[in-house]
Amino acid sequence: MSDTSIRGRAIGLAKTILPAGLRSWIVRQQRRHRLQWPRAGSVNFGDLRRVTPISPIFGMERGMAVDRHYIESFLRSNAAHIRGRALELGDAYYIEKFGGGKVDHIDVLHVVAGSPGATIIADLTKADHVPSHTFDCIIFTQSLQMIYDFRAALHTLHRILKPGGVLLLTTHGISKIARRLGRDAWGEYWHFTAQSMEALFAEIFPDADVEVTTYGNVLGALGYLHGLATEELTAEELDYHDPDFEVIIGVRAKIRG
Repeated sequence: MSDTSIRGRAIGLAKTILPAGLRSWIVRQQRRHRLQWPRAGSVNFGDLRRVTPISPIFGMERGMAVDRHYIESFLRSNAAHIRGRALELGDAYYIEKFGGGKVDHIDVLHVVAGSPGATIIADLTKADHVPSHTFDCIIFTQSLQMIYDFRAALHTLHRILKPGGVLLLTTHGISKIARRLGRDAWGEYWHFTAQSMEALFAEIFPDADVEVTTYGNVLGALGYLHGLATEELTAEELDYHDPDFEVIIGVRAKIRG
């Protein structure tokens, strides 16, 4: 375990066991006696001391974007649920990458008629024409934040899952804004947290077993905001988990039955 990991765990433990008043006193003493490490004012920002990101397009021209590393980690860990009749938004990239031989029918949902590869055209906020209890698995990555009426979309996703079906959803917590109306075909309205996902799914998926997983740490978040690529960080740096830095939030919701 690295020194950074040990320090992070020690801080987390201190937050758990020390009273708030004592923690505040310790912080005051650190400031008073300059006991920070590195010392306040001595941090070397290097290439990161800039007010514009290193890459304005999430590092896609540099390699794999950091958020994709976390999204694929989530889907890889849940690959056993990608089976039967599977639906993905936009294209079938992740069904084909992680579904293997367990998928016997692929559907692709798109909101724009005529989109290549789309088998279902629907706006999830008003998709009454999509039959209920249809899908064994739905992969829904990085889209909830782009839907203004996200509760209506989640209700539709719940309705069209079969009993025993699984929704695999990801959304970002820490991110630059990806879409703006007037510049792009659709906007971006929300950033979520693990707590908001837990509350939403308790409300909209009351008959499901729900597991919320977060990915990220301060370095992963900083690298993602600056547009560094996955290849520019080590596996240990990317995969160290700090629950206070939610770069990506993954939700697995399995309908009981």
